[in-house]
Amino acid sequence: MSINIPATIGMSIEDIDTPCLLLDLDAFERNVAKMGKFVKENGLRHRGHAKCHKSADIAAYLMEKGGTCGVCCQKVSEAEAMVSGGCRDVLVSNEVVSPRMIERLAALAKRARVVVCVDDLGNVDDLSSAAQKYGVTIECLVEIDVGAGRCGVAPGEPAVEIALKISRAAGLKFAGLQSYQGKAQHVADYAERKAMIETAIADTARTIGLLKAEGLECDIVAGAGTGTYQLEGTSRVYNELQCGSYMFMDADYQRVRDEHGEFLNEFENSLFVYTSVMSKTKADKAICDAGLKAQSVDSGMPVIFGRTDVKYIKCSDEHGVIEDPGNVLKLNEKLKLISSHCDPTVNVYDWYVCVRNGRVEALWPVTARGMNL
Repeated sequence: MSINIPATIGMSIEDIDTPCLLLDLDAFERNVAKMGKFVKENGLRHRGHAKCHKSADIAAYLMEKGGTCGVCCQKVSEAEAMVSGGCRDVLVSNEVVSPRMIERLAALAKRARVVVCVDDLGNVDDLSSAAQKYGVTIECLVEIDVGAGRCGVAPGEPAVEIALKISRAAGLKFAGLQSYQGKAQHVADYAERKAMIETAIADTARTIGLLKAEGLECDIVAGAGTGTYQLEGTSRVYNELQCGSYMFMDADYQRVRDEHGEFLNEFENSLFVYTSVMSKTKADKAICDAGLKAQSVDSGMPVIFGRTDVKYIKCSDEHGVIEDPGNVLKLNEKLKLISSHCDPTVNVYDWYVCVRNGRVEALWPVTARGMNL
């Protein structure tokens, strides 16, 4: 079986096999430092989201250099991979209801601090039974729906009812609220995005007040993503951010505008799908080796980094079509593609090829690739 590694340490960037995930370490490190500075200045915690990077190496770097307190994961198998990679503080920012997955979650709590989201009274009983069976404590956040329209119970009294049941359940600990407005993250218009988050903040604050009236304190009030973190982070309601994409920055996030109507540019593109021109038989177009199987296009076609003279216009399984009106591209020429959506793009690769000053400095495995249970 081939190991399928696209590069070796010290290799020139021009010699890397494609398509592959290319990580610009300098840009990545600047992004991490910038978010870390914001978190520290605002007295927050940051739990970096592993669904974005799926890498134990990146999780470790974020905790060491970026000041993160642990990781978020969306699936139990993803959390298991992060714990096996050395992380000892994991939030599964999702509901876990399958009996087999609850068993695995409880077993994982013997190896690390485990927090999970809950939005159903019956799920509390199942989590409690598993925690007692394994002799562990599972911490629980009540997830409230603050506008995303996905998981989460209604803010206010319904959330308090679940929190009270958690607080009384053997083997469980009420730890706070999960209040993530996912729908707002990619809303381009600043005023619209801000209004959505202000509603989320108000719903969250109201729920916290009702919990306090019942004697329940929230150690964690969690949410926020790359598109809105400044709003939640300065609200004095949220105390834990869950941003992930900021470290990479995909094309869709860069279409979001700030309060002045300008495109967001506070974070740099650091992650690319590195591709090669594999065919150049037509003067006005080129074909590259990064198609549908090399990236997610759910948020649109990728953008070619640093180029305005050529444009990626469509793709099939193994081919990308590039518009080349000036006939400037050459056979085997390398290009950096900014994925429209970094999370599902990362999930199709085994390795990050990490480069600095034109050479490969490190190879980081995508530890939790395909771990979607």
